[in-house]
Amino acid sequence: MTAEADRLASNNLPDQPWYLWGPYLAERAWGTVREDYSANGDAWNYFPHDHARSRAFRWSEDGIGGISDNKQRLCFAFAFWNERDKILKERLFGLTGPQGNHGEDVKEVYFYTDNTPTHSYMRMTYCYPQAAFPYNELINKNATRSKLETEFELWHTGVLEAGFFDIDIEYAKATPDDLLIRVTATNRGQNQARLHILPTLWFRNTWSWGRHHDRPNLYAVGRAKERSNLQIIEAAHPELGNYRLYCDSPSELLFTENETNTERLGPFLTLHGSSKTPLMTIS
Repeated sequence: MTAEADRLASNNLPDQPWYLWGPYLAERAWGTVREDYSANGDAWNYFPHDHARSRAFRWSEDGIGGISDNKQRLCFAFAFWNERDKILKERLFGLTGPQGNHGEDVKEVYFYTDNTPTHSYMRMTYCYPQAAFPYNELINKNATRSKLETEFELWHTGVLEAGFFDIDIEYAKATPDDLLIRVTATNRGQNQARLHILPTLWFRNTWSWGRHHDRPNLYAVGRAKERSNLQIIEAAHPELGNYRLYCDSPSELLFTENETNTERLGPFLTLHGSSKTPLMTIS
């Protein structure tokens, strides 16, 4: 038997849950019907891409090249910044159903390149432009095209010809809950370019709707004794237990709450909220 066959055979044992961690995090969850509490069932306009960076999801999360446990309680993914975009690249962008001349359509370039049945090894490649991501051009150009015309894609904008990063994201499991994470960025442009990589660990927000009374917590616990360049973040969850993220020579550790930015989205949420299904609990 191969090593992967052994893992598959032992997967149902209590101490060998190889399926506990996997690629269960969507690249794009905004605009889905699960996050729609509108009066008219208009999921696209109720939770658009512009809200995703400022609004807590209820039933699912998203990220680029991300993983989570099988109940999506603790999530990990990467965010990127090319020093040209006005926002971080945290999730895939696409046209909504009404925006696309052929309906819903993701306007990104990415490839899933490897994944074993137990998710003991996972790999994907994401292509991130070095110039500003052409959000408005993709929306406006597709809006002018009929259903009989082809779609206007990211490569039609010319932004990739100006240079892009090939970003390889890999996960390898030593045990069912011990994962090595590696990200490798390659400059595919002719000129030097800077790329900021932000590994992000977070809990899906299950507390704002009263599902759980005990809130999970993330906190820094110092440096590893065996390697001083490793800084540690502890993730404590009342159901999932405790996990540690070992960060290799990070420039800085940043912490924030997974809560809706009511200052930015307050008027919209007041207009579309429901007393029966509250969007959040504000203290």
